[in-house]
Amino acid sequence: MSLDTGGLPSAGPGHRAAWLKRCPVLLRTGWIVRAGVGQVPSEGDDAEGYPSGVTKEQSPISPEIAGPRPRRLTYAAVLTALEGVGLAVGGVWVLVLGVAGDPDDRQQAVTLGVTLIALALLPLLAARGLFAQRSWSRGPSIITQILALPVAYSLLQADSIAIPAGIAIAVIAIATLVFLINPATTQALGIRGPGNAPDQK
Repeated sequence: MSLDTGGLPSAGPGHRAAWLKRCPVLLRTGWIVRAGVGQVPSEGDDAEGYPSGVTKEQSPISPEIAGPRPRRLTYAAVLTALEGVGLAVGGVWVLVLGVAGDPDDRQQAVTLGVTLIALALLPLLAARGLFAQRSWSRGPSIITQILALPVAYSLLQADSIAIPAGIAIAVIAIATLVFLINPATTQALGIRGPGNAPDQK
């Protein structure tokens, strides 16, 4: 019984099925035939068994598996969550003071409290995404740090007890930015730079 160029017997379908049963796994020139399932690549398939136009990077067979979370990414997530909690607590505090305080300043205080609580959602969602190693979470966290720096500067300019708060906010914002732009963090989040994108054939 001779073999054709595709590696399968040139006899009829019955002989070919029997031959496949005797060879559970056939590895030949980049394609695989398993017992009971014959999958022969067409002329347009590449030499490694992928369909035409599909590369290794695009193969849906092997999904991406997230690796261990780096410590710098964990630190960034914790600091971002801390900022969100601080905003939420400050918003609730201002809101309570506004409701229980002078009626003349009540509307302004309530507005400020609600605004702070709403702003707290951004870092809290970003922190959750960083813990889960979601690539989209780095952007909201960076935006939070950029917004925190002017607040820290304004507090540092005040000649009051707000100066320590300004120092703390500035340190947290700068440290979080350093953690977020670290190569280990970007790699763990699956973020690729312009020069690191995989080549598309």
